[in-house]
Parts: sequence; C-alpha cells; structure tokens
Amino acid sequence: MNKSFKMKNLLLIACAAFVLTACSSKDEQEYNKPAIYWYNKMLKEIASNDLDKADDTYTSLESEHRNTPYIPTAMLVLVNAHIDEEEYALANFYLDEYIKRFGLSKDIDYARYLKIKANFLGFKYQFRDQQLIEDTLKQIEDFKAKYKNSPYMPLVDTINSRLYMSKASMDKEIAELYIRRDKELGAAFYEQKVKNSWVEPTEIEPVKVPWYRAIFE
Repeated sequence: MNKSFKMKNLLLIACAAFVLTACSSKDEQEYNKPAIYWYNKMLKEIASNDLDKADDTYTSLESEHRNTPYIPTAMLVLVNAHIDEEEYALANFYLDEYIKRFGLSKDIDYARYLKIKANFLGFKYQFRDQQLIEDTLKQIEDFKAKYKNSPYMPLVDTINSRLYMSKASMDKEIAELYIRRDKELGAAFYEQKVKNSWVEPTEIEPVKVPWYRAIFE
C-alpha cells in the first residue's frame, strides 16, 4: 500500500470521526433538557414562523416531561399558531388531545371555543362542508349547555349565528336546485327547512364563491 493511498484512508477516517463527533455533540444538546428549555425553544420557533420545528420541539417536551405544567399551555399556544396559519387540521389535532387529557382544566372552555373557531374558520366550501356545519352546531349547543358563564360565550354566539345563516343559505340553494330539476317534493322539503330557520328567507344572502371553485360545488 503506497503512502498516497494510506494518506487518503487516514483523511477519510478523520472526516468520519469528525462527523460522528459533531452529530454526537448535537444530540447531546437536543435531549435530556429541562421542560423550560423545550418550552422556550418552541416559543422562539413559533415567533420565527417555523411551525414544523415548533411541532418537533413540542414532541420533545411531551416525550421528556409528559406531566409538566408546560404541556397544556404549549398545546394551546400551538393551536393558536396553527389557526393563524390556517392549518385547522393540525389545530384540531392538538385540541382533541388537549380535551382528552385536560378535560377538567380551568381552561377547558377556552379549548372547546378554539375547536369551534377552528371548525368555523375551516368552513370554506359552500356545499361540501354540510357535515362540518352540523357537527360544529352540535358542539356549540354542548358548549352553551356546559359553559353558560364562559367569557367566550359572545364569540360562540356570533359563530352560531353565522353558521345558521350559512346552513339556511345552503338549504335555499338546494331547494332552488330541485326546482330547476322539477323535483317538487325535494324543493318543498328544503323550502320548509328554510322557513323553519330562525333566519327570515329574505335575509339570507347567498354565499359568494369564486367562479373557479363554484363549478365544483
């Protein structure tokens, strides 16, 4: 084996050792840390609008300190961050976990309000989100029964009113569709639903949908 070949091997070994040492050093910095370390790191990542890293950091916090009081607060912070970014599925993921784990928390009404809010803001497609509206209205009914003195009640009432208007608008559109297709029984059924609504039919405004999306509705 010539000297040049030996030198190349030594350099490769040295580089590999450096990489392993660097990775080991990085790993040492990223595990077995106090809960406050992970919590503050998560807040910095949210402030930097890096929610992917914030989610990963929360995972580290939850894995190493499952019973720390920082967990429920961290979850609600992440919920609001994902709502702000219109990532409602992720917001609901954290909310479902929060409600399951902290159902007796003093902030449970806030969590349930956020779930209603996330569903409401996630309502985008006029005729494809009917089940979402029905589910959210049921959640609102449950909220109003359980948390009568909640400071979030006015916000929930506002969402409730808007959802009922959306529901009435959909029923009116469906009735008109049946009329165009000469299906009198179907039209009569949905017209009656509109009449039974607390919203007067003359007050119902059609939901405005962009033309490129309307063709799929």
